[in-house]
Amino acid sequence: MDSDHRIDALLPREIALKAEAIGVQKTRLDFLSLVALAVLAGAFIGLGAMFATTVLAGVDGVLPFGVSRLLSGVVFCLGLILVVVGGAELFTGNNLMVMAWAAGKVSPREMLRAWAIVYVGNFIGAVGTAGIVFLSGQYLSGKGSVAGVALTIATNKVSLSFEHGLFLGILCNVLVCLAVWLAYSARTTADKIMAIVFPVSAFVVAGFEHSVANMYFIPLGLFIKAWAPAVMWTQIGATSANYAALTWAGLVDNLIPVTLGNIIGGGGLVGLVYWFVYLRKRAPAK
Repeated sequence: MDSDHRIDALLPREIALKAEAIGVQKTRLDFLSLVALAVLAGAFIGLGAMFATTVLAGVDGVLPFGVSRLLSGVVFCLGLILVVVGGAELFTGNNLMVMAWAAGKVSPREMLRAWAIVYVGNFIGAVGTAGIVFLSGQYLSGKGSVAGVALTIATNKVSLSFEHGLFLGILCNVLVCLAVWLAYSARTTADKIMAIVFPVSAFVVAGFEHSVANMYFIPLGLFIKAWAPAVMWTQIGATSANYAALTWAGLVDNLIPVTLGNIIGGGGLVGLVYWFVYLRKRAPAK
C-alpha cells in the first residue's frame, strides 16, 4: 500500500518530501493570495495570544508558576491549529521552505520574496487583531487583570537584550517548526491538533520568543498604555509611567533579534537538518 492510501502517519523521509513539495507550492502562490493568507495567520496567532492572556490573568499568582504557564500554553495552541487546519501562511512555519531551497526546487529570491510578503502580512493581521481586541474592551475583563497581564507581557518582551531575544527566538521556532513537521505527518484533523499541542505549549511554558505572537502582544500593550481609561489604571494600581520601557521602538528592538532567531531555529536547526538527513544527494555506492 503506498503512502497516499495507508492510514498510518507518514514516516520521516515522507514528511521531508512533503515539506519540500509544500515549500515549492507556497512560493508559487500569487501575491494577493499570499498576502490574504498571511494576514489571516497573523490574526489567528493574535487570537491564540488573546486566549492565553485571558487565561493567564485568571490563574497567575493563584496556581504554581509552571501550572499557570501550562494552561496558557495549551490554549495558545489555538493560533497554530487555526493556521494549519484552517489554512494560512505563517512566517515562522514557512521557515521550513529552506528545504525546497536546499533541494534546488526554489531560488533564494523566490523564498525571500515569500518570506517578506508573509512577514508583512502577519504583522498587519496581528497588529490589526490587537487593535480590534483593544477597541472591543476585552482587555478590561477581570477588573483590569487581563490588561495588567497584557502590559506585563509586553514590557517583559521589549526589555529583553538582543542576545536573549535571539536565542529565545531560536528555541521557539525549533519547537514551532517541529509542530508543523509533525502535523505534515498527520492523516486526520485530530492528528494535526495533537501534533501541535505539545511543541507549541512547551515554547510558551518555557518563555521562548515568537516573532508573530510578539506582533500582537507588544502592540496590545502599547494600545493599553496609550488609551486605556483611568478606571483601569485604578483597578490595577498602576499608571502608564510604570511602563516607560514599553515603546514602539521597543517593538522593533524585539522583532529584529527574535525574527533572526526564528529563522535560525526553524530554517537552520529543523529544515536544513532534516534536508541533510533525508533529502541531500548521495553519491551512488561503489
